[in-house]
Order: sequence, then structure tokens, then C-alpha cells
Amino acid sequence: MNQPARILAALLIGLALGIAGGRFGWALAVNVADPIGSIWIDALRMTVVPLVVALLVTGILRTAGQSRGGGLALKAVLFFVALLWLSTLISAFLTPALLAAWPLGTASRAALDSAMGQAPAVTTSAPPLGDFIRSIVPTNPLSAAVNDAMLPLIVFTTLFALAAVRLEEGARATLENLFSAIEQAMLTIVGWVLWIAPLGVFALAFVLGARAGTAAIGALAHYIAIVSAAGLAAWALAYPVALLGARVRLGAFIRAVAPAQIVALSTQSSLATLPTMLKCCERLGVPVAVAGVPLPIAVAIFRVTSPAMNLAVAIYVAHLTGTPLSAATIAAGAVVAGTTTLGTISLPGQVSFLTSTTPIALAMGVPLAPLGLLLAVEMIPDLVRTVGNVTMDVAATTALARHEGALDASTGA
Repeated sequence: MNQPARILAALLIGLALGIAGGRFGWALAVNVADPIGSIWIDALRMTVVPLVVALLVTGILRTAGQSRGGGLALKAVLFFVALLWLSTLISAFLTPALLAAWPLGTASRAALDSAMGQAPAVTTSAPPLGDFIRSIVPTNPLSAAVNDAMLPLIVFTTLFALAAVRLEEGARATLENLFSAIEQAMLTIVGWVLWIAPLGVFALAFVLGARAGTAAIGALAHYIAIVSAAGLAAWALAYPVALLGARVRLGAFIRAVAPAQIVALSTQSSLATLPTMLKCCERLGVPVAVAGVPLPIAVAIFRVTSPAMNLAVAIYVAHLTGTPLSAATIAAGAVVAGTTTLGTISLPGQVSFLTSTTPIALAMGVPLAPLGLLLAVEMIPDLVRTVGNVTMDVAATTALARHEGALDASTGA
């Protein structure tokens, strides 16, 4: 059994035993499990700030390196970044709308609030626009890091990385190597913490099941549906990109990309799907020499579903816990979601889920405790993430080839 399956099994067993424990009064077991789950969440949280900073610096430096690799590479980077921000914007409007149209049941949310120790939310007015804008630029980046003020910290880190891009080659390489080493060390720690993830998830699920009962199961199913819908919306962008950007017939695109989607479903890895994506592009009339430029860049920095689904996770947790969200709060989360995506690398789903969603939740003032449970069911939305990313990679590469005049005319509409 692989790690995602073990984590999911721990969730299901923990919920089942917790529901039974709640009915039979296993108070001692709940009191033992509660601190175990909290310690595991804290262990994950301690890696967030250094890991996000390192990933963002190395991601921007690597992206800059790709854009210096030629005209097509630069166009690919700019096109990919534009699509990432479009995906983020769609999710910022779509997810609250979906939750308004199909909210989690009042009884389920009340039970979960009680189970997670959430105080009743007090709706507050949004801060003045001027105060929000002033808060974006940190007067003390170290203080921002200490206080988990993710948006100002990310603004500073982004400016730092962009300044590093302008350094001479030797100094830039030294900085990239330093932050790459920090990144690898933090990922090692995260790997250790995730090794005991089944225990942590079991403890969290046991406590949740004991306190919330069967309401927990309905909430998880509701979460999967909402977050997957945000991913499906980002995935759907691939088809107008292929139709309008590449001027490829819809049927031809669907048939050509199907093998890559099947590999993506079976591997849950964009990187593992790269050879198949090259073949799919070739079927659409894109020469391998042309596809060989944007596709590796796409696998390295471009995951069109990530900002949409990561922002949806944070918005859902706010909905789940009754945390009020203003337009400015959602905007802050969107900025963090769109920016940190550049620092996302090919990691196991459980690692990338936490490193991507935690900064957004912190920027929005959303509780982190539910993320440990949502991690356990990430393998289901991750299928949407991977297939959506692969589909867009092929569509965007074909559109870039059309723009370069390198697409076989026989594939046009």
C-alpha cells in the first residue's frame, strides 16, 4: 500500500473508530488522540516559512533562467503565468459562489465547529483599502516571518528573488544553490513528518469522528466536490485555448490528448506524463523540436489547476470553520496562490498540498487544523489536478506552436 492509500485508510479507520468512541464514551482515548494530532499539525507548520521562502526564490530564479533560453521559452513563461492568474481569478469568484449556492449543512458545520474547538465566528467589516494596501509591504520581513504574515513575506521574497535575477552569474548561482539546499533540507523534514502522517491523520480523524459523528463524512464529501469543481473549471480552460489559440478541431484535440490523460490518471504525475504529452503534441502537428521547449517548462513551473484549487481549499476551510472572509481577504489569498505557484515543484501530492495551501490559509487568517484531515482525501482531488494540468500543457504548447507558425496546417478547424 502506497503512502496516499495508507493516509486515506488511516482517515477512514480513525473516523469509524471515532464515531464508535463517541457513542460509547471513550473519553480517555479522545484525550490521548487530541494532542497527538495537534503535535503532528504543528510539526508540519514549523517548516512552512523557510520552505515557502526557499521554494519561491528558487522557483523565480529557475523561471528567469528558462525565459533567458530563447524567444519561444520567454513566450511560454509569459503565457503560462497569464493562464495561472486567470485560473486564480476564476476560483476567487467561483468557489464562494458555489458555497453560497450549495453550503455545508448547518448541522454538519455546527458539529464540526464543536469538534475542532472553533468559537462562533464574529463577522467583522473589511479593513479600509488603504490599510490593506499598506499591510502588503513589510516594514520588517523577519517580523512578518515570525508572525506568519504570509502576504507581506511573499511580497518581500518575490522582490528579493527578482533582484537576485539581476546579479552576475556567479552570485546568482550561489544564491540559488543556498536556497536550493534550504529547500532540500526542509523537504527532508517534511518527508519525516509525512512518514508518520497515518498516525497524525488517524488521531485527527478519531477526535473528529468522536466529537462530530457522521457529520464529518458528509463534510469531506462536500469538500471534495467543491474543490474538484474549482479544478474542473481550470481544466476546462484548456479547450478554448486549443480551439481559439491553436485553432485545433475539438474532436481532434480530445482524441490526441486522451493518452496523456490516461497516463496522468494512472501516475498522478505531470513529470511522468511528459513523454506521452510530446507524442500527443506530435499528433496535433507540433514538431518535437518545438514542443520540446515549452513542455519541459510547463512541467517545471506550470500547473494551471494549482492556484484555483489551493485557493478553493482555503476558502472552503473558512466556510467550514465559520471564518468570515472579506473581498480584501480573498484578494490576499489569490495573490499568495498565484505567486507561490511559481515555487511549486514536482513533489508528492501530500507535500505540495501542504506547502501550497498553508501560506494561503495563513494570509487569509484561516485555521490550519482542518488541513491535516483534508490532506488525507487529497488523492481524490489530485486526480483532477493532474489530468487538468496535463490537458492544459498540451493545449498551451499547441497554441504556442500555432503562434510560432510551426503547427501543421492540416490540424486546423
